[in-house]
Amino acid sequence: MQRLYDANMRLIGYYVQDAAGRVRALDSDSRLVGSYDPFSDKTYDKNRALVGRGNLLASLLPGGAKTGGE
Repeated sequence: MQRLYDANMRLIGYYVQDAAGRVRALDSDSRLVGSYDPFSDKTYDKNRALVGRGNLLASLLPGGAKTGGE
């Protein structure tokens, strides 16, 4: 699990990678906000609607994100 912080170093969410390599983005309350599939190179929101190509998970979290420790 990777913690995500905003520019003021407030926790805004987490990235969680499963065994298959897919990444889920959770908000600071551990609610799903989206997922990224590296094999198809697509990002989906919490309703499985396509957001776009590439890893766009940070754009689904409020305030942008800086990565923190595991």
